[in-house]
Amino acid sequence: MPLTFTSRDLRMTVAKEAAKLSSSLAALSILFVLLLTIFSCPPPVWALNTITHLPGFHGTLPFYLETGYVKVDEVNDAQLFYYFIKSERKPDEDPLVVWLTGGPGCSAFSGLVYEIGPLKFDVAGYTEGLPSLVYHPYSWTKVCSIIFLDSPVGTGFSYSSVEKSYETGDTKAARQVHTFLKKWLIDHPEFLSNLLYIGGDSYSGIIVPVVAQEIAKGDQDGDELPYNLKGYLVGNPSTDEKFDNGAFVPYAHGMGLISDELYESTKKSCGGEYASPRNEQCANHLQSINECIEGINTAHILEPLCPFASPKPSMVAAYSRRLLKEDVKEFPLLKSDLALECRTSGYLLSYCWADNDTVREALNIHEGTVQHWQRCNYGLPYAHDIPSSLKFHLNLTSRGYRALVYSGDHDMAVPFVGTQAWIRSLNFSIVDDWRPWSADGQVAGFTRTYSNNLTFATVKGGGHTAPEYRPKECLVMLQRWLSGAPL
Repeated sequence: MPLTFTSRDLRMTVAKEAAKLSSSLAALSILFVLLLTIFSCPPPVWALNTITHLPGFHGTLPFYLETGYVKVDEVNDAQLFYYFIKSERKPDEDPLVVWLTGGPGCSAFSGLVYEIGPLKFDVAGYTEGLPSLVYHPYSWTKVCSIIFLDSPVGTGFSYSSVEKSYETGDTKAARQVHTFLKKWLIDHPEFLSNLLYIGGDSYSGIIVPVVAQEIAKGDQDGDELPYNLKGYLVGNPSTDEKFDNGAFVPYAHGMGLISDELYESTKKSCGGEYASPRNEQCANHLQSINECIEGINTAHILEPLCPFASPKPSMVAAYSRRLLKEDVKEFPLLKSDLALECRTSGYLLSYCWADNDTVREALNIHEGTVQHWQRCNYGLPYAHDIPSSLKFHLNLTSRGYRALVYSGDHDMAVPFVGTQAWIRSLNFSIVDDWRPWSADGQVAGFTRTYSNNLTFATVKGGGHTAPEYRPKECLVMLQRWLSGAPL
C-alpha cells in the first residue's frame, strides 16, 4: 500500500530534499522513496494543465506549455493565473525566469505574444473570427524557461472571489508574486536547482527589484524553500518619478522634436527638473513642449500614432476615446478594421482570442471568474506605495546579484536618458565603458557595465518595450547576459 500524504506537504518535502541532496546514500534513498510515493499514487488534484494544441495555432505546439492558478491569499481566495513555457533548449539546465508585464494591470499574455514568447498573431492574414497564431523564432524560451504571470489580482485571468482582494498596490503585488513562486516551485521541485531570475518591463521596473529582494531576504533568513536566485532584469523600466518623468524634455531635444531655443528656455526656467513645474514660466514651457510632441507616438517615436481604430469615420472618434482602455467589446472586428501599419491592430486580436470559449477551455480558465478579458486593466484600485525602486537596486546589486537594465532608444514613455541618470545616481564605478554591442555583425545598441554586476544596454531602434520592436537583437542580448558573456 502506498503511503498517503497531503499533496502540498509531500511536494514541500520533495522540494526540501531535492535542494539538500548530497552524494550520501541516505539522501538519495529518501528522495527515491518520496518520488516513488508520488508516482505510485493516483493522479492528484493538483495535476498540471499541459497544453499540446491551442485554438488558432496549426498543428502541435513545438514547445511545452502549461497553464494554471496558484492561490496567493487563502483567506480571500486570490488566484494568480500563469502560462509556463519550458526552455526549448535544455530545460533541466537553463535558467528559470519569472516574467511580469507592466501596467500595472497588463496581462502576461501581452509579454508572451507581443514581446518575448514563442507565439505571435498573424495580423496580416486575419480575416474575421478567431485570430491565427504562428510560431515566433526569436522567443526568449530559446535560452530559458519562463513563467508569464498575470499579476496583480484582477490582471488577465487572475481573480478573486472576494471583492476586497482587487484592492492592491506595489507592496501587496510584490508579496503575492513571492507567495506564488514559493508555491509554484513546491509544485515543480525539478526547477529548484535552476538559476532563478525575476524579470519584467515598463511599470514592472518598480515591482521586479522588490520581488527579488523579498526572495533574497527569505534566503538570508533561512526560508523553508531554498531558491537559487541569481539576479534580475528590467526593460524600459519605470523606476523613480524624478528620473523617469523628468527625462522626456532632454530626450525630445536630443531626438530633434523640440527646438534648441525652447529646450534652453525650459531648462533655465525649470532648473533642469521637469517632473513637475516649479513656477508658471516652467509650466508654460512644458505646455509648449507637450503641444510640439502631441502627435508623436511616445511608445516609439518613429511609428505612426494610431488609435485602436477602424478606418470608418463614424467609428474613429469612439475608438479614440477607448485608446488607453482598449475597450473593444462593443465593436465587431473585421479585417477592414485592422490598419496593418499600426502596431496597435495586433493588440486588438488578443481580445478576440482570449474571450473565445474554445480558447478558455484549452487554457483551463475557471468558469465565471473573468467575464471580459482585458490586455491591460487600468481600472484596478491600485496603490502606488513604492515611489522609487532605487534602494532595491542598490541593495540587490551590492549583495552580488546580477542586474540587466535595457532600454529601447526610441521609447519616449520611459526614455533611456532617465534610466541612465538613475543608474549614475547609484555611484557605481564603470567596469566596461560605453561601447556598441552587435548582433549578426550589425550594431544593435550601446552598453556600459558597472561594478556590482550591473549591465545597462540600449537597443537601437527599440521602443516601449524593446523586444517587441527588435526581437532578434534582444534575444542575442539576453543569451549573452545569461551566459555571463559581455554583450
